[in-house]
Amino acid sequence: MATTIRNSPHAGQPATEETNMRFSISRANLTRVIGAVSKVVESRNTIPVLSHLLLSADGKQLRVTSTDLDITATASTEADVQASGTICVDAKLLGSIAAKAGADSVELSLEGDKLTVKSGRSRFSLATLPASDFPTPPDGKYDATFDLDIAALFAPVQFAIAVNDNRKFLEGVYFHTKKGVSVAVATNGHRLSRHVGESLPDFKGIIVGPKTVSLLPKGVARVSVSEQKIRVEQGDFTLTSNLVEGEYPDYERVIPAGNEFIACADKSDILKASDRVATVSGERGSGVKLTVASGSIALSVRSQVGAAQDEVQAEYSGEPIEIGFNAIYLRDALQVFPDGQVEIALNDGMSPARITSPVAPLLDVTLMPMRV
Repeated sequence: MATTIRNSPHAGQPATEETNMRFSISRANLTRVIGAVSKVVESRNTIPVLSHLLLSADGKQLRVTSTDLDITATASTEADVQASGTICVDAKLLGSIAAKAGADSVELSLEGDKLTVKSGRSRFSLATLPASDFPTPPDGKYDATFDLDIAALFAPVQFAIAVNDNRKFLEGVYFHTKKGVSVAVATNGHRLSRHVGESLPDFKGIIVGPKTVSLLPKGVARVSVSEQKIRVEQGDFTLTSNLVEGEYPDYERVIPAGNEFIACADKSDILKASDRVATVSGERGSGVKLTVASGSIALSVRSQVGAAQDEVQAEYSGEPIEIGFNAIYLRDALQVFPDGQVEIALNDGMSPARITSPVAPLLDVTLMPMRV
């Protein structure tokens, strides 16, 4: 559903309920709630109110809200409210003032159409917009609600989200359940990461956009999902977001199930060797060749500026296989695994490889090969 943006009234005409807002708050609490919601605000906006925060003071609480029309974030904290009210103020300005405040307490009061901010001997007068200008997207009903550390579930897969892809449905994390277990998946068509989590009630799979993924609070939160939105609540913070539209592809068809040649090596050893040989790569996205043989994985790079070779110890007893990968994709795939052994399951030099680890049994990454 579209959100209506009202035209701002002329300066000097604030809404009646905003006239007398006045409260004091600790600098730490003000900085915390502003920081919690300000990441939603885009640095450039064609609609002025979207660069603002909505401040709502009532009772013993300050509530701060931001939105970019797709995502809305709200954080609350205790405050000494002498007069209730709501007003919109520039997010960047208020955030900078709070961070630089010279005293432990900050006083804010609305005087006409200006928000006065005092801290110690510092005094600021900020332009405002009426609270009635602030868009309030409808929340709607949710199909399922559960407790989950959703940030931890998404963390190992978000590196594989497609960027600036014509297939918009790939620009996000696919979050769904399979046989009652939570699953997060991301792919750009060349790499795919899947992370299996805990048991959850069944719901229709959704695609969560990359900005929303980056804003998810760490730790267990109350998560609500519908076919249009996701809401995440943790303590005094609430994040509500529209979802990416589209049907996610049948990703399981991409994940190789029959790769029987498995090389086992230390993750850090492969990462360091790959980084060393990539020194001579001529451009971003260049390939690194892996030659997998008994007892070792040899890594090599050739470019117009030179060539490099390195080798790491590995457990492998199959036929020798040569396979090339995008060097950055290989690095990113290995970095999401904990330190320790990783297993690279291969079929041949032209088929996808599957990377797993005995120390992270619920995570797997699939890499498509490239000619090197």
